[in-house]
Amino acid sequence: MPVTTLSSPSDTTLIVLRGNSASGKSSVAAELRNRYGRGIALVGQDNLRRVVLRERDVVGGANIGLIDLTVRHAMEHGFHTVLEGLLYVAHYGEMLAGLLADYRGRAHCYYLDVPYEETLARHATKPIADEVSPEVLAEWYRPLDLLPGGVETVIPAASTLQETADRVMRESGLAALANTTA
Repeated sequence: MPVTTLSSPSDTTLIVLRGNSASGKSSVAAELRNRYGRGIALVGQDNLRRVVLRERDVVGGANIGLIDLTVRHAMEHGFHTVLEGLLYVAHYGEMLAGLLADYRGRAHCYYLDVPYEETLARHATKPIADEVSPEVLAEWYRPLDLLPGGVETVIPAASTLQETADRVMRESGLAALANTTA
């Protein structure tokens, strides 16, 4: 794992990973951190919403502002930042638009597109499968819930973890930084 020094706030990169439950967002985020090393912050919607605030995912929820503040704080302190979560457009679209506007040119957005049938199969392998029924998973599922303006790159379900991480590292510029820092 390369050892990195922190970037200056003006050089930080924002990566947004969105998609339905069990689409691989958390796995990709963890792989990006593993490849890059220190200097990359992971901001997980589930952690801030469910663990820190223990809040339901609702329009106007307190977690939306907390996510925004956390991403901004990390980036302004020199951390490349990966934001990952379902992040429904109806709930988080305005906050995400603000982040993208403020970090124009330094933000890279990806939507992991996994069909519902594959979502069910992947979900069954997760510990939360005992708590979340297929019926609830169906209520959560939003096919291609894309941000407006074509700002997201859609990653198909056939893309492996390694392929997806390779692509995000390359397209965001983090691959070059990870390879050149010691």
